[in-house]
Amino acid sequence: MRRTPAVVIFGATASGKTDFVLSTFGANARTRLAGKAEVINADSIQVYSESRIASAAPDTEQLRLLPHHLVGVRNGTEEFSVTDFVSEADELCKKIVSQNKLPVIVGGTAFFLKHFLMDIPITPQSDIQVRKRLQNQLCVHGEKVLFDTLRKVDPVTAARINMHDHYRLVRALEIYETSGQPLSSFTVPNTFRATYTFLVLVLSRPREILYERINKRVDTLFDLGLVDEVKALARKGYTTETPIMKAIGYSEFFLNDKTKPDFSDIDLVRSMIKRNTRRYAKRQETFFKTIPHTRQINLENPSEVKTGIEEIEAFFQAHMVS
Repeated sequence: MRRTPAVVIFGATASGKTDFVLSTFGANARTRLAGKAEVINADSIQVYSESRIASAAPDTEQLRLLPHHLVGVRNGTEEFSVTDFVSEADELCKKIVSQNKLPVIVGGTAFFLKHFLMDIPITPQSDIQVRKRLQNQLCVHGEKVLFDTLRKVDPVTAARINMHDHYRLVRALEIYETSGQPLSSFTVPNTFRATYTFLVLVLSRPREILYERINKRVDTLFDLGLVDEVKALARKGYTTETPIMKAIGYSEFFLNDKTKPDFSDIDLVRSMIKRNTRRYAKRQETFFKTIPHTRQINLENPSEVKTGIEEIEAFFQAHMVS
C-alpha cells in the first residue's frame, strides 16, 4: 500500500509559521511549491469559528492564497479532541493527495501533532454513565477536588495536563475508573505511523526574539479588537467552563468570577496574556524536543530557511511527482 506523504510543521506561538507557510506554498510564493499544497490546521483554538483574533486565525486573503482546513469548523461550546483531530486530518490528507496536492499540517498544539505522527494509544471506550457522574462531581465539588484525585491515582498524567482542561481531566479519571489503570500506562507509540511518509520541520527563533514577538503579537491582538471579541463571547453566555474560553487570550479576562469576564483592568489582563503565552511557548519548545526525526529551522537564519524549503521541494518531487 502506498504511503501518504505529508509535511508536518511545528512552531511555537508567534514563531512565524504563517509567514513561512505562505511564502513557501502560497499562490504568490517564489518557490517551486507555489499552489501545490493545502494546509491542515493543527491549532486547537483556530478550529473555533468565533475565535478570529485571539487565535490569530488566517484572514480572507491568506485563505485565498493558500487553502486551509480545520479552521472555524466548531462553535465555542464544542470539544475538539485529539481523536477528532487525527481522524479528520487523516481524511483530509487522503483528499488533498487525491487532488495531487501536498498535505501540510501546521500548528503549535503539540498534543495534536504528536498523536498525528505516532497515533493514539488504544484506551477504554467511553462510559457515558461514569463520565456523567464525574462531570457532576466537577460541577458540585470543583476542578481542584478532581485534580487532587487524579494526582493520587495518576500523577504522571496530572503533571501533563492543566487543571482547567476539564475534558482531559474527566477523561483521565474515567479511564482509571473503567479500566483500573492510569491513562499514563497507555503509552504512545514511539515511531511514526507506517501509513505515512513524513517530513517533519520545527520552526524556531532564539528565545529572546521569540518572547519579543509574543509581546508584540499580544499588543496587536488588543489593537485588532480582542476585548470586543471577548465581550461578544460573553454575551453568548460563555464562561470558563466553555471549551473556547479555556484558551490563553480569553481565560485571563476572568479575573475574579468564572462566569463572566472582567474588563476593569485591561493592562493587567494584557500582561497576564503575555506572561502565559511566553510560558506556553517554552512548553511547546520542550515538547517538540520529544519528537524524533525532526528538521530544525532557525527562521532568523536565511540559509537554514532556504535549505528547509529545498528539502520540502525534494520531498514533493520524490513523493508527489509520478
